Amino acid sequence: MLLRQLEYLVALAREGHFSRAAQACHVSQPSLSAAIRKLERELDVPIVRRGNRYDGLTPEGERVLLWAHRILAECEELRQDLSTMSNGLAGTLRIGAIPTTLTVAPLLTTPFCARYPRARVAIESLSSQDIVHRLTEFELDVGMTYLDGEPLGRVRTFPLYEEKYLLLVPDSHELAEQQVVGWADAAKQPLCLLSAQMRNRRILDEMFASVGAMAVPSVETDTVSALYAHVATRNWCSVISHAWLNMFGVPQGMRVVPLERVRPAPRIGLVIADRDPEPLVARALVDVSASVDVRAALAAHLR
Repeated sequence: MLLRQLEYLVALAREGHFSRAAQACHVSQPSLSAAIRKLERELDVPIVRRGNRYDGLTPEGERVLLWAHRILAECEELRQDLSTMSNGLAGTLRIGAIPTTLTVAPLLTTPFCARYPRARVAIESLSSQDIVHRLTEFELDVGMTYLDGEPLGRVRTFPLYEEKYLLLVPDSHELAEQQVVGWADAAKQPLCLLSAQMRNRRILDEMFASVGAMAVPSVETDTVSALYAHVATRNWCSVISHAWLNMFGVPQGMRVVPLERVRPAPRIGLVIADRDPEPLVARALVDVSASVDVRAALAAHLR
């Protein structure tokens, strides 16, 4: 069995088409097909459902694909391990982050890049479910996500901070001078919030429900930047995480007022797959995070 055969299988599953998979692997389609047939003979199982076109993998093929991801990932980690012994940490750190944590990522990636100048960082905005799946499939090294409330699978967790919630209102708003605002009062405002499929929104809905209220936003969006763009018009209010102040601050003419604490604060942290040896780049980021006081950096914005 050659690593190349496993690479072809991964490409075929990803592209869902023999011709596109061959193009992605820079080989001819007959060469790719022949390599996968040879893999089937060597393993003595059918891997690909064949008809007039690619029709997916057999159950045995799905199992082989899982092992292919693992074997290829561990081969890459072996290369990185040996390279690190000779030249220092290199390679690409692949981070999957839920959208609400992207504003915090520079607090970690900046010192990481300073400490390991030969390493690179690739960050993707993903849902919490996608992060768990792609860690399992060896397609990510690290996730930045919520640590509570939803299953994370077999991962190791490293808490970074707890989310604090603020009501963002125009500075002329009647609630702008309050020391703290109740969730029931916040629900009555014209709101712009993140979309219902996002974990942050589901948490907010739980907060509202805990005091017998329900928020019906006028505007919903799946990005923090679009939320801020709407709120900056001063036509809407919003419930935001204090971590977003790290990038966006408070728009001109707006003010933030703390919301009462009605439930334990959700924790945000790093997650890596629970396996040994750990990817070197993942462990390096975890070590960097231990030297960064993320809680204090974010709390400074509240002051």
